[in-house]
Amino acid sequence: MLRTLHLVLQIEDTGKISLSGILCADLDEPATILVEAYSAIIVEIWDLFCLLCPMRTFSTAESCKEAHHNALNPQSWLQVERGKLPKLSSQSSSASIESLIKIPQPPILPFFKPLDYVEVLAQIHEELESCPLQEQSNLFLLQYQVFRGLGDVKLMRRSLLSAWQRANTVHEKIIFGAWLKYGKQGEELVAQLVTACGKCEKEFGPTDVECHIPFDKDISSHDRVLMNGNNASQYVIFTIGDEKIVCDRQKISELSAPFHAMLKGCFRESLFETIDLSENNISPSGMRTINYFSLTGSLHDVPPNLLVEILAFANKYCCEKLKQACGRRLASLVSSNQDALELMEYAVDQNSDVLAASCLQVLLRDIPNCLSDSRVVELFIHANKQQLAVMVGPGIFALFCFLSEVSMNLNSSSDTTAHFLERLVDFAENDKQRLLAFHQLGCVRLSRKEYDEAYCLFDMALNAGHIYSVAGLARLDSIKSEKLLSYEKISSVISSVNPHGWMYQERSLYGEGDLRWKDLEKATERDPTLVYPYMYRTASLMRAGNVQGALAEINRIIGFRLSLECLELRFFIYLALEDYKAALRDVQAILTLCPSYKMFEGRVAACQLCTLVREHVEHWTTADCWAQLYDCWSSVDDIESLSVIYQMLESDAAKGVLYFRQSLLLLRLNCPEAAMRSLQLAWQHAPSEHERLVYEGWILYDTGHYEEGLQKAEESISIKRSFEAYFLKAYALADSCVDSLCSLTVISLLEDALRCPSDNLRKGQALNNLGSVYVDCGKLDLAEDCYIKALKIQHTRAHQGLARVHFLKNDKVAAYKEMTYLIEKARNNASAYEKRSEYGDRELTKADLEMVTRLDPLRVYPYRYRAAVLMDNHKEEEAIAELSRAIAFKADLHLLHLRAAFHEHKGDVFGALRDCRAALSVDPNHQKMLELHCRVNSHEL
Repeated sequence: MLRTLHLVLQIEDTGKISLSGILCADLDEPATILVEAYSAIIVEIWDLFCLLCPMRTFSTAESCKEAHHNALNPQSWLQVERGKLPKLSSQSSSASIESLIKIPQPPILPFFKPLDYVEVLAQIHEELESCPLQEQSNLFLLQYQVFRGLGDVKLMRRSLLSAWQRANTVHEKIIFGAWLKYGKQGEELVAQLVTACGKCEKEFGPTDVECHIPFDKDISSHDRVLMNGNNASQYVIFTIGDEKIVCDRQKISELSAPFHAMLKGCFRESLFETIDLSENNISPSGMRTINYFSLTGSLHDVPPNLLVEILAFANKYCCEKLKQACGRRLASLVSSNQDALELMEYAVDQNSDVLAASCLQVLLRDIPNCLSDSRVVELFIHANKQQLAVMVGPGIFALFCFLSEVSMNLNSSSDTTAHFLERLVDFAENDKQRLLAFHQLGCVRLSRKEYDEAYCLFDMALNAGHIYSVAGLARLDSIKSEKLLSYEKISSVISSVNPHGWMYQERSLYGEGDLRWKDLEKATERDPTLVYPYMYRTASLMRAGNVQGALAEINRIIGFRLSLECLELRFFIYLALEDYKAALRDVQAILTLCPSYKMFEGRVAACQLCTLVREHVEHWTTADCWAQLYDCWSSVDDIESLSVIYQMLESDAAKGVLYFRQSLLLLRLNCPEAAMRSLQLAWQHAPSEHERLVYEGWILYDTGHYEEGLQKAEESISIKRSFEAYFLKAYALADSCVDSLCSLTVISLLEDALRCPSDNLRKGQALNNLGSVYVDCGKLDLAEDCYIKALKIQHTRAHQGLARVHFLKNDKVAAYKEMTYLIEKARNNASAYEKRSEYGDRELTKADLEMVTRLDPLRVYPYRYRAAVLMDNHKEEEAIAELSRAIAFKADLHLLHLRAAFHEHKGDVFGALRDCRAALSVDPNHQKMLELHCRVNSHEL
């Protein structure tokens, strides 16, 4: 059970700060924590208190010196009277801002970041076309590492799935299957629902080890040896101690070549009727079981300890069929980590591949929990190469890739992580595997402050071709107070290659003044997804007193990439401005995205700061919250909407529907994991069976199981006709049905939904969707009517649909005007500018698309449009450069497709083929891409 320790500050009448105690929530036993351990935290939290309550002006240093060390009575968290705070003085404000706004250096990421990821993806695709089957899984693992460096979770998962599908051995199947399961953490409910619908997702289920290692019935256990005419008895008696076991000589001889040679060959035992086996580590019970197996081929109902004994005996006497049967029987009994740990030792010692694979599967499918067991960690860390070959076959590198990734996610600087990565280095087989292993271990050594080791590892990674590792070398030089050397290292790379955004970001850490600022501008220009440059500029502007400039800068990135650290920075800016309402909005958005998030460099739980700030914001009734939610929804202010819903969830309101609304907002904000968490919370808080079925349907729909989502919607409707059930059914049907009559059914379902009770927020969405279906069916007047009705109930996004109707009616002026209304109303309007660009003349279109790129540089259409215009004007190089600008930080199929077409047009077959192959790595089934690839490939031939 998680415990929360609340640091308690007591503000005395004398104006001194003391630590009065620790409030321990739900602790099983008393907790005593020395005050000295928290002195640094007290100083920083005191700065925060001064910011929130500036009427008190105390000396932080003196306050900490005079802390009352022996007071143990728990106090409630600092309470500040609401509504009576005077404005901050410039002196206290400056001190507080310096204390609060701290921008840590960007981390050296433990990822494979090639200089040209397109080139690497193309090489992988080319090798996949011609390499042997047994090499494909490792190539997909490399592809996974490339996508991991790009931060694309969907592409990472698809690469793992491909590696699992192409696995050449059962061990690889187990490793990649467990990796896929690990990536689905938090989605256990999805698996349960899919299974309940009668569909099995293979990556969730364990691999059938015995099917992948078939029982070889044709094993040739021995060579026939002539018996020189002797007439040995039909039976042989084995004595073990005082016991005698009568066996069929022929059947026992058929178990293995050694037995055949002993019983029917030229050895003396072939003439004996009695043979003593007392010194062969087999018990009488074991020998009777072996005899029974020789007659029947069965080992049913044999206890595990006896099976272990027989396995060792079978291995010693080369009884392959007996060994296989014994290993399989033991494998079927492995059901827990304890079983797996105990039996893995026997599997390795006796070289039983089926038993080893079964033990491996049980352990890996309990990742990450099993890594808390030191015995499991030691098993993988201390096994030698020969033992690992039995445990995981040829999948040793893949195993340690998986284990090290999980361990880094748990604790990147732990001994376990370091040991796993050391093994990864040991078992790397080629340059790309080595550079990844060196770099990752270098990052861990750096985090552990093992600087000399880290330097050597980064240097080896760099020599193996991983240019990104130079950032690690530069960072280590800086730690040794050699900033000039760091600056020169990065400058040398920038001057020798096509520079990336991370290079300028890294060099900015070692420059001063204008040099640093210019490098950060170049970093953002090259890669607008880098967070650090925005945060640094924001902090610099704030310290310079340019508050509006600071807010505008941090809002730039929050507008297209919802980052926890950026929201935290903006929270502190609003705190400094005493805009507590805006500060509360941001901390509540943070808690929605990550309920356990800690602020203040990980020192204070966000929920505690939320409690503090809430004291200075007027309390809203439920009615106030709904009114505010309508306003936020209407203005397309998704972060504010999250904040309102967070407040509503703290009341006694119906939580199911609120968590559902929260999930919709999080999907719009491109936070799929948080959205799924909210959707599952909606399911948990559903007040009725029909509502629970609807949430199950949405869970299935959002994970791509459209037919199963449709099934849940129908089940819900059979219990009670409701808006959400019909709405879900319409969505699921539209995505699962290819019938031309499907649109008519969807229209009918949406009309049924609108006849059911619901609030205007959802009815506006339904009307908007209905309008879209009408447009697709060519019923423009009906569509226009739907959009107008949606706008009347403040569904602002309906302006976009209405603009489309105007355009289809050949009224571009009205369409442009309609989109202008949306731009004026919407807080998040990059998509609105993009859509309006379709309705203006070329100059207006150009201006709108420039605005789109400024607001959201991740949207690819503006780059494609500008490149197409340049191509039309015969500016091929500029057109390709425009596409390359975006491709540098976003692996997008459409960008790669268009650039490949441009290269083909220029006659650059090599460039076209490279882009085709990289694009097919992103989507191997894209038909137009496949056609272009085939055409370009024929040119090369």
